[in-house]
Amino acid sequence: MTLRRKAQGRKGEDEAARYLAGLGYRLVARNYRCLYGEVDIIARDGRTLVFVEVRSRTTNNYGLPQESVGSQKRTRLRRVACCYLAAGIGHRGPVRFDVLAIKYGADGRVESLAHIKNAF
Repeated sequence: MTLRRKAQGRKGEDEAARYLAGLGYRLVARNYRCLYGEVDIIARDGRTLVFVEVRSRTTNNYGLPQESVGSQKRTRLRRVACCYLAAGIGHRGPVRFDVLAIKYGADGRVESLAHIKNAF
């Protein structure tokens, strides 16, 4: 992954964290990693623990950002969530998987933001 793509990914994750905090979500962790992979954001929406995958793009040449979360990525995110829950945090409530898709304009500003709750 190029430095430019990493920087764009970090910018998207920062934007997503601000957006979720503005909705009243409590951020629990960012970039949680385990043997199975990584999840961008873990947050609480009331009693629900939410695993959030953030996707950002500057063009739609390869489709919308949310369309890039395929079946392999969904499987990996489920495994990461299981790993997190098995680590003994004591969460006994509901769990949800969201996708936050951010489209940036040519000027670098957010052009659109789509929050897909319970995406899979």
